[in-house]
Amino acid sequence: MLTRAPVWFLLAPSVAQTCRYAVLVVVVALSPCSSGSIEAEPLGEAKRPFQIGERLTYEVSWLNLPAVIAVMEVARVNGPKNQAAAKLVGTAQSTPIITKFFPVDNRVESELDLDTLTPEHMTFRRREGKKKEDIEYVFHQKEGLVTAVRGGTTESLPIPAGTQDIISCLYYTRTRLPPNPGASLKMNVYHDKKNRPVEVRVEAIETIEGAWGKAETVRVLVIMPFHGLFMNQGNIRVWVTNDERKTPVRMKAKVVLGSIVADLVDGVAGIGSAEQKS
Repeated sequence: MLTRAPVWFLLAPSVAQTCRYAVLVVVVALSPCSSGSIEAEPLGEAKRPFQIGERLTYEVSWLNLPAVIAVMEVARVNGPKNQAAAKLVGTAQSTPIITKFFPVDNRVESELDLDTLTPEHMTFRRREGKKKEDIEYVFHQKEGLVTAVRGGTTESLPIPAGTQDIISCLYYTRTRLPPNPGASLKMNVYHDKKNRPVEVRVEAIETIEGAWGKAETVRVLVIMPFHGLFMNQGNIRVWVTNDERKTPVRMKAKVVLGSIVADLVDGVAGIGSAEQKS
C-alpha cells in the first residue's frame, strides 16, 4: 500500500475530477429536451416516473476502483399555491482512499417546476481538494434568460426555451423520452456559463445485471460536441430501466486511461427483473 501511495498522490486530483464530471454527466447524459414532436403538456403526479422521496445512490468507479459515491434525491419544496414544485438534490463524495489525497464533497440543488419540468433555481456547492466554489443560476424561462452568480460576478445570458440544468434534465427525460430504438432527440443544457447542445440516440433494448439483479434496460448513446474534463471522446452510454420508473442504473464513459462507470447500488426497490417479465 505504501508503494502505491505516491502514485495516488499524483493521480487523485485527476481521478476525483474525472469522477465529478461523470457524476454530473450521468444526469446530463439521459436528457434530450423536446424536439417539437413531443408536446410539453402539464403532467399529473401519476404520469411522472419519479416521485417525492425518491433516493438513488451510485458508486462511481475508475479502473474498477470505487472513487465517488453519488446520491440523487427528490425532495418536497414549497412553491406558489398554483404551482407544483420539487427540489432535486445531487451529492458526490469521494471514497476514503481518494479523500486521503484529494477530498471531494459536492452538492447540487435544483428547484423544478413539476408542471413544465423546467428548472427555476440551481445552486452548485463545489468542494474539491483546496478549491471551494459556490455557483448559482436563476432561470427566467419566459424571458429566455438565466442569471449566473459565480466568483462574486453576476451576469445574465440568453437561453433557448425549455433549457435544463445539469440535474433537472434527467428527470425531464425520464418523463418525456420514448424508449424506441432508433429515436434521436436534441437538448440544451445550461452549465458553466454556456449553452451546451447534446444529441441523444436510443440504441437498443438490453438486459444487464447489477445490484438490482437482472433488468431490461434502454441503452442510450449520448453524443456531446464538446469534450469533458479528461474525456477521450464525447460519447457516453447510459442504461435506463424499460419500465414505468425509467430508473438510470448505469453510465459508462471513456477517459484518457480506461473508463469511468456509475452503477446504481441503492434505491433499487421496485425495479422489475428481466426474469420476472419473461
